[in-house]
Amino acid sequence: MKTIKFATFFFLVFTFLSCKSDKEPQLDIEPDDNYNTIVANSVDRDWKEIEKDSVLKALVVYSNTSYFLYKGQPMGFEYELLERLAKDLGLRLQLTVSENLDNEFEVLNRGDVDLIAHGMTITNQRKWEVDFTDYLYLTKQVLVQKKPDNFRNLSWGSLQKRLIKDPVELINDTISVRKNSSYYERILSLNNEIGGRIIIDTLSSHLTTDEIIDMVANGEIRYTVADENLAKINASYRPILDVSVPISFSQRIAWVTRKKSGELRNKINQWLKKQRKTTDYNVIYNKYFKNKRSFRRRVKSDYFSLSENQISSYDRLIKKHAETIGWDWRLIASQIYQESKFDPYSVSWAGAQGLLQIMPATAKAIGVTNPNDPNQSIKAGVKYLNINQGYFEEVTDSIEKIKLTLASYNCGLGHVQDAQTLAKLDGKDSNKWENIAPMLLALRFPKNYKKPEVKYGYVRGTEPVNYVNQIFERYEHYKRFIADEKPSNLSKN
Repeated sequence: MKTIKFATFFFLVFTFLSCKSDKEPQLDIEPDDNYNTIVANSVDRDWKEIEKDSVLKALVVYSNTSYFLYKGQPMGFEYELLERLAKDLGLRLQLTVSENLDNEFEVLNRGDVDLIAHGMTITNQRKWEVDFTDYLYLTKQVLVQKKPDNFRNLSWGSLQKRLIKDPVELINDTISVRKNSSYYERILSLNNEIGGRIIIDTLSSHLTTDEIIDMVANGEIRYTVADENLAKINASYRPILDVSVPISFSQRIAWVTRKKSGELRNKINQWLKKQRKTTDYNVIYNKYFKNKRSFRRRVKSDYFSLSENQISSYDRLIKKHAETIGWDWRLIASQIYQESKFDPYSVSWAGAQGLLQIMPATAKAIGVTNPNDPNQSIKAGVKYLNINQGYFEEVTDSIEKIKLTLASYNCGLGHVQDAQTLAKLDGKDSNKWENIAPMLLALRFPKNYKKPEVKYGYVRGTEPVNYVNQIFERYEHYKRFIADEKPSNLSKN
C-alpha cells in the first residue's frame, strides 16, 4: 500500500514539474550566488595596457612609514619598494596619495590606479572585491592603550593593574577604529570569540593609523588597534603608549590589485618573492619598522613633513629670492637639493660651490664674495637662472621655459641651443622639453655634435636630462607634502 502511495505521489510531482517546464523553461546554468557586480563592472586594464602606457599608477598613504618627506627627500617603505618595482618593470612611477581610505577599492576598480601600495591585511571579506599580491611581511594586531600620565613613578605591579592585559577585559568598553579596516573586522570576530560585546567607535576614513595612535597618546580616545610593527615604532616615539596586548594571530600584509589584473599581479608576485630573499629588502624594512632611534630622530625633526611644513632650514631665503624670478619656491628648493642636498659647504668635482653650486667664474661675474654663504648662494643662483631664462623669451609655456632654463643652468646655454637646432632639423618643436631631451642625449655622439649647425660640440647629455627630470619629479613630491605658504617679514633675511 505504501509503495502504491509513493508511486502515485512521484507521478503527481513529475507531472507538475513537466507542466511547469512547459510554461517556464529551466535555465541550463544555475545562477552564481558569488557573482560580484563590482568586479564585473571594474575596468579591463591589465599588464598589456599598463606596459603600453609605460606608467605604473600606484595609490599610497601619507604616513610616517609608508610615504613622507624628510630633509627634502621623499622616503617610505612603500615608496622605496615602488621605485625599485617600477624600475624593474621598465615603467615610470606615478603616485596618487589616498584621500579617503574607505573608497580605495572603488578608485582601483574604476582604473584611476593599478595598485594600492600600502600595507593591507589579507582578509576573506576583502578578497570578494579585490585580489592581493604575495605578502610583504607578517604581523599581528595589538591593542594600543595609554599608560597613566605618572607611569614613570609607578611600580611595575601598579602599572599592570592600570592597564588592559587581556582582550576579555575590554567587554563593555570602547575601541576606536576606522569602519572599513581590518581592525574593525577583527573586533567583530573578537566579540564572538570572547562571548561579549566590545563597543566600536568608528572614526573618519581620512585618518591614518599613525594619526589614530597619536589620538590615544593625546588622550582623545581610550583604545585603538594597530599592526604590531606600526604600533611598536610609534610607541618608541611615544613611551606613554602600551602595545603589548595581542588581539590576533599572525596576519599577512600585502598590496592590492584588481581581480581582472592577473598578469600584473603575477609580475608583482614574482618580483616580491625575489625581493624578500634579498638583503636590500630587509634593510628597507628595518629602516622603517625596526630602527627606533632613526624613527625618533625623524619625527622630532623640523624637516619631517608630517609634523612641519618645512623642506629645509633655508626655506625663508628660498621663498625670498624665488619671488625675484617668479618661480614656485618649492621648485627652487628641489633644485638646491639636486645640487647640494642643502649643504652650503658642498663642493663638486668641477669646483662648483655652495647650495646652488655656482662655478667660481660665474660667482665672480655675479658678485659673490662668499659662495658658502646661503643667502649669497641662493641669490646668485636665482640670478643666474634668470639670466638663462632670458634667452628663452620665445617659449610661451612657462613649464617648458623653466625646463630649458634648468638644463642651461646644468650644462650651459650653448648646448641647449644646439639641442634646439637639432630638434628644428628633425622637424620638431624646439621649444618643448620632450623634443630637446633626446637631442641632448644625441649630442653625445660624433655624428651629431660634428654637424656644421652644432656650435658647442659634445655634451654628456644624460646629466642635464636626468637633472631636469629629477628636479621636477622631486618637485611633485614637495607639492604633495608642503603647502605653498608665502613668507612673512622677508626683509629680516
